[in-house]
Amino acid sequence: MDHTRCSWCGTDPLYVAYHDAEWGVPEPDGRALWEKLVLDGFQAGLAWITILRKRDGFREAFQGFAPEVIAEWGEDDVLRLLADPGIVRHRGKIEATIGNAQAYLKIEQEQGFAPFLWGFVGGAPLPTRRASMGEVPTTTPEAEAMSKALKKAGFRFCGPTIVYAFMQATGMVNDHIVTCRCHERVLDMGAGFRLG
Repeated sequence: MDHTRCSWCGTDPLYVAYHDAEWGVPEPDGRALWEKLVLDGFQAGLAWITILRKRDGFREAFQGFAPEVIAEWGEDDVLRLLADPGIVRHRGKIEATIGNAQAYLKIEQEQGFAPFLWGFVGGAPLPTRRASMGEVPTTTPEAEAMSKALKKAGFRFCGPTIVYAFMQATGMVNDHIVTCRCHERVLDMGAGFRLG
């Protein structure tokens, strides 16, 4: 078997490391899931490598992505972030992050953010056997349902395409193609994973 990688990560060392160590690995932690969803929202209209290169800047600017802190922010914080070259400076996305923190805290208190999200895939990763990147969809019924529920809960920048990319990244679906060196490893991780 050819042990190549999914073609989307190219040869950039940062992108390759992300592909090999993070993408597709099932994530059980609600706060980590929230951070990834926020970053996927910031990616809208940009390449993921742009977000990866600024991820440390985002973590610093957003105080470690602590939702309980961000939920209390106001206009002064928005202006501070708009002046921060370490992140993507987009007012709508920054304001959405504050609102998304508030929505996260409500879901976390009511049922737990991780169980809420993982419930859309039955609590375990959806296994796939995609032969090529051309077989990978941009959205699925599960992503559409999750997007709709997130929007109803008050989230923004969480359309079905963003949500599906989030699901791929956090291991809710294994979209490493079958010839990728990570496919079987992630499949094995998913086989032993259950949440909710």
